[in-house]
Amino acid sequence: MEDDAVADRMRNPHRPGRRVAAGGVGAALAIAVLAGGSALASGPDPSGAAAPAPVQTITLDPRAASLDERAGMAILDTELGYQRAEAAGTGIVLTSDGVVLTNTHVIAGATEVTVTVGEPPVAYTATVVGSDAENDVAVLQLDDAANLAVAVIDQDEDLDVGDSVMVVGNARGASELLATPGLVTSMDRTITTRTEGSTTGRELGGLIEVDADVVSGDSGGAGLDGDGEGVAMTTAASTGREDIRGYAIPVGTVLDIAAQILSGEETETVSIGYPAFLGVQLVMSESPARPGGLGVDEPADELLRRGPEDTGAPVAGVLSGTPADAAGLVAGDVVTALDGTTVTSAADLSSRLAEHEPGDTVTLEWTSGGTSHSAEVTLVEGPAGG
Repeated sequence: MEDDAVADRMRNPHRPGRRVAAGGVGAALAIAVLAGGSALASGPDPSGAAAPAPVQTITLDPRAASLDERAGMAILDTELGYQRAEAAGTGIVLTSDGVVLTNTHVIAGATEVTVTVGEPPVAYTATVVGSDAENDVAVLQLDDAANLAVAVIDQDEDLDVGDSVMVVGNARGASELLATPGLVTSMDRTITTRTEGSTTGRELGGLIEVDADVVSGDSGGAGLDGDGEGVAMTTAASTGREDIRGYAIPVGTVLDIAAQILSGEETETVSIGYPAFLGVQLVMSESPARPGGLGVDEPADELLRRGPEDTGAPVAGVLSGTPADAAGLVAGDVVTALDGTTVTSAADLSSRLAEHEPGDTVTLEWTSGGTSHSAEVTLVEGPAGG
């Protein structure tokens, strides 16, 4: 069974320094929102079948997390420098020297990540070790961290429908850990998440569904079992119906992905470190941009409307202070070649830039108002989670 989902975060892309919960995009069927570290998933299944649930569910208000519930939990604040925005979420401390787990969508687009942990709380600058966008798991390393309290992880993985859970997270990005009780209502759930404003979706499977009132900011936090042990990482929550459902990745899956990231080996889904970045906003008609540029919807500007016979990557915008800006690209230009090979589309340019590392120098060719240009461009370190 599947629920449709829309990605969301505690963010305000227009007014830096203020966090708000971004609204979801309307959908005819169920909607799941990736909220600042948690995703909201909703409504009946598209199939019309009801989700499995225990005979009785509970819906209780969140409360301040206890000292034991806060142990090993982290509050995440990110700066989305190129978007002039902020985001917030939650993390799970895996090691005493500062390895922290969270969702990829919590740190996506981040140029700076601050993680606050401990009693009394201490703020650390974090580096993104790597991320798996397909499965929504990311690993951070806190700078100069030592002797941190770590989360207690369940080793039995015997959670079942009807079991009690406690969702601990930075609810609504308020920089305070809250605990929200609930029951497991279903196992092995599948939802489809999509970034707000995007027409494309991404499927997440094997999730634990709970009836706890998960909200924006909870993403990346832990679901604790009756023994207070971490059994899952919150990733989404439902909207569009009164009985909210939260969705979480089983802890075994999270740890397997984290181990892959920490091994330093990239795969089709796992990216290590930060992507190489050109600094253009590309017109992506079918899918969001990957590293090197930021994807935007097809613009209304007729200058950027192109027929099927056209090739190249249309530039919707250029970010100030980036390599593309220094080279002289502007909105309306079309990137035609990279390192002497023709660029066939925005997706082509984006995927080829993803093969490079920050510091690589590439030869870029583009047209501007019918005039051809060429320049050597050194790619820089881009925002996280690309």
